Amino acid sequence: AASRLEISMPAEVEVEMGGTARIECNFYIPENASYTYIDWFYVDSSNKQVRLYHVTASGVLEDDTDYKTRLSLGEDKALSISAVTLQDARTFMCQVGAGSYGVGENSTKLSVYKVPNTPEIEANSGGISVHSSKVPEIAKCVSKNSFPSPNITWHKNGEQLHAEENQVTIQSTLTRESSGLYTVSSTLYAPVTREDRHSRYRCTVHYWLGGQRRALDSQGVKVNVFYPAEHLKLQVMPSSTLVKEGDNVTLVCEADGNPPPVFSFFKKNLDEWQDLTFLAEPESGVLKLHDVNKTSNGTYRCQSLDLDDMSQIEEDVDLVVNYIEGVQVKMEPSSTLREGDSVMLSCDAHSPVGLKYQWRDEKGRKLVEGNQLFLRNLTFETSNTFSCKVMAPSVPGLEQSKKVSVAVEGKPRIVAISSPLYVRQDEVVNLTCKAIAFPRPTVQWSINGTAHEYLDNQHVASNLTVRVSHDLLQAGAMCRVSNRLGVSEKHIQLLVDQKSTAESQGVIIVAIIVAILVVAVLGAVIYFLHKKGKIPCGRAGKQDITKPEARKDKIVVEVKSDKLSEEAGLLQGANGEKRPAADQ
Repeated sequence: AASRLEISMPAEVEVEMGGTARIECNFYIPENASYTYIDWFYVDSSNKQVRLYHVTASGVLEDDTDYKTRLSLGEDKALSISAVTLQDARTFMCQVGAGSYGVGENSTKLSVYKVPNTPEIEANSGGISVHSSKVPEIAKCVSKNSFPSPNITWHKNGEQLHAEENQVTIQSTLTRESSGLYTVSSTLYAPVTREDRHSRYRCTVHYWLGGQRRALDSQGVKVNVFYPAEHLKLQVMPSSTLVKEGDNVTLVCEADGNPPPVFSFFKKNLDEWQDLTFLAEPESGVLKLHDVNKTSNGTYRCQSLDLDDMSQIEEDVDLVVNYIEGVQVKMEPSSTLREGDSVMLSCDAHSPVGLKYQWRDEKGRKLVEGNQLFLRNLTFETSNTFSCKVMAPSVPGLEQSKKVSVAVEGKPRIVAISSPLYVRQDEVVNLTCKAIAFPRPTVQWSINGTAHEYLDNQHVASNLTVRVSHDLLQAGAMCRVSNRLGVSEKHIQLLVDQKSTAESQGVIIVAIIVAILVVAVLGAVIYFLHKKGKIPCGRAGKQDITKPEARKDKIVVEVKSDKLSEEAGLLQGANGEKRPAADQ
């Protein structure tokens, strides 16, 4: 066992700014004797001891110091300091008095730290040329609010950079703020190459904590590296093997330099190059050719100019425009065609690719595959417009058509006429005459009326509006169709519509029969009343019946018809003579 008073304290206590520091004072007194007093002190900047606490068996006395509101004493007499500040980084002493065993003391150094903020990195906002004459600035890095002072290192693609003469330069600045915390900033200078367009840079702030080195990394950044183009690519969009006349073609020129170089476009004409740059989109490397044709074929060149070192690169491409030209249709024989003739239609065209032919009618219906169409036994109805469709199977969408009209000449042929036509006299009717012919014929009528003509392909139709007269019924009408090749005539016969006449006569007969029945019923009623004695049988009674003017319920039947003889016959008596009206 120890024979003297011993005081045990940690040499150093670390605490983060704003936290609470706890400093223990452990002591040993021989023979388990009691302490007489315990005093806590701190050492100020002038190396003077300032007492904080005086502890005796009778109580605890806290001295009036700047720490008074932040101090506390534990049961084990350990000293606690709350809300630690940077000014608390000093030495604290514990002194123990043990009577005859004397006085002992020891001290602890309080270290205050503040973890730095995560470093912020800012890359060079402009571009950095690989041809820069001086070592360019890559990025800046700043870390704030740390204690004690940290330091910054730089890394490229994960590897630490070290200062090298004429290569890598690192400039660092340490600033102590009014708060007592440190701000450290660093700037990295380094040359760049073309490969650095993909490089990532970051900075790391290093600080000590608990006797160990700690680190915080910034985010990674890239810099805009300027470098000349090494390769140039010129493309035809869409693929040149599929370009056809009428297409819109785009020439796209791409360079692997940064920034993109200045592009120029040219087209080779014989031994000279025609400048097409004025047609291109400015600074885009895109040349658009609209509605290309055979003359658009040729070699095109893109030229790039790097404004940094004035270097040039050229690239050529051949544009092949697939086309169909010279579509012709021949007709054999080429002389005038008449009904009954035959004709051969032949189609031909020129193209750098294989062609396929097809014949269609004017409604677009396919007639035959191949470049020939044979038409036999021609008629007016055959006259039509035929189309030869020329296609390039290897180039989708490449096709052309040529139309040819086949005209069959001949004198008119009347194909439809409104004969016989059933009419009634004085009725207004339409007479129709339809013919086919080529050249176009004229239609004439043998009678006067209002005529209207209609054309339908090779057909001509004439409608004549007339009123039916007695003479027209007798003679009918003649339709005469003519052209320079001949005349055709047809007669239109007009017949009386017997059905309508019979219907009118039937109506008259029915009316007469109804009248007779009414008279018969009336006679029967009078006879019935006479038998019952309701009507006297004297002369006066007879006068009432025979004198129509004396009766108020007189019945009159009046029939008018052009066929008086037939109607009158229905009213005759048995002897064939007419009866007076009173007998009816």
